[in-house]
Amino acid sequence: MLVRLLFASRAAEPAAATIASICQHSQPRNAERGITGVLVCGDGVFMQAIEGGRAAVNSLYGEILRDARHRDVVLLHYEEITERRFAGWTMGVVDTRRINPAILLKYSECAALDPYALPGQASLALLEELVATASIGRA
Repeated sequence: MLVRLLFASRAAEPAAATIASICQHSQPRNAERGITGVLVCGDGVFMQAIEGGRAAVNSLYGEILRDARHRDVVLLHYEEITERRFAGWTMGVVDTRRINPAILLKYSECAALDPYALPGQASLALLEELVATASIGRA
């Protein structure tokens, strides 16, 4: 059973240091667990989609809730899936400073990442557009 979980959080410390720490720690562990996904960051705010087996994704989300690098963690969307959308990345990374602001404006009131103000489906649509526009890279 594959699932996709989407959540938002805020960086407990400056975002650049936090992103590097999260990626260095998570990418090899996600590969071992069969987890794929995407992390979007902007102005100290994170939005992350993780996909994989239900038990692995649920366990990882529990770890994230306890991770001191994240605060204000909010579940945005959770669904069973038949195939992965982010299969190419153990954790792809999108820095919103490097994308066209029009992509963010399409889904929110301003050209800033604010998943707390978006419905889960809109957040997922934003991630899918970032994939379609090749805005996802590796940290």
